[in-house]
Amino acid sequence: MKEKEIKEIVKSKYNLIAEESNTVTCCCKGDSAAWNKDYTIFSDSYKQLEGYAEAADLGLGCGLPTEFAQISKGDTVLDLGSGAGNDCFVARALVGETGKVIGVDFADKMLEKARENTKVLGYKNVEFYKGDIEQLPIKDAEVDVVVSNCVLNLVPDKKKAFSEIFRVIKPGGHFSVSDIVITGTLPDKLLKEAEMYAGCVAGAIPKADYLGLIHQQGFKDIVVQKEKEISIPDEILTKYLNPEELQAYRNSEIGIFSITVFAAK
Repeated sequence: MKEKEIKEIVKSKYNLIAEESNTVTCCCKGDSAAWNKDYTIFSDSYKQLEGYAEAADLGLGCGLPTEFAQISKGDTVLDLGSGAGNDCFVARALVGETGKVIGVDFADKMLEKARENTKVLGYKNVEFYKGDIEQLPIKDAEVDVVVSNCVLNLVPDKKKAFSEIFRVIKPGGHFSVSDIVITGTLPDKLLKEAEMYAGCVAGAIPKADYLGLIHQQGFKDIVVQKEKEISIPDEILTKYLNPEELQAYRNSEIGIFSITVFAAK
């Protein structure tokens, strides 16, 4: 798939998720949502974190980057791929009234949902902008901390994404991002599937390459703060692989991991 096509697929899928989430009530939220199992298999629970807002939690992350991001009172925090605002609202509890939180997303429906949630919560220091992570609508050296949750694997040009992160962070600032990486090579059928790309699998790159891109953009003090292996359920894989291919996949050295990475400028 070409980069433009990939972006349109991702944008379309996440607009659809935002729309469908508006029709899912709390009593049936979860497996009954049409998109849930393909898109939420990596998610961690936010419910114990201060600032958590259930209406903003669509279960689309793969970690808890705000928990590791060393956010301080008064910081300006940028969340990349901010969705319905979940990480932004948790970050807002950490920066307090004197700080600021900015969310960037390119899906219009997600932005609408995030802004609606912000209005309901009454926050005055949380803003959401439409933008592409490869070309952020943020000034140079504008933010103290960048966070992102299971989003950078969706970006076709990850080198450009980390370059933009470096540009917008103040000297002495840092980022903490949760993302999906792999070991081995995924089957072609998975790599070619739009659903597996939008579901944060097909766009993932090897861990060593991922960390290498961060280093190449000039970051220092790179640390993997948390790592966990992910197992994709057979009920999802059988949509794309026949029984023989599924068995070969299970017997292979392929690994899918959620990692949370810290790096400083």
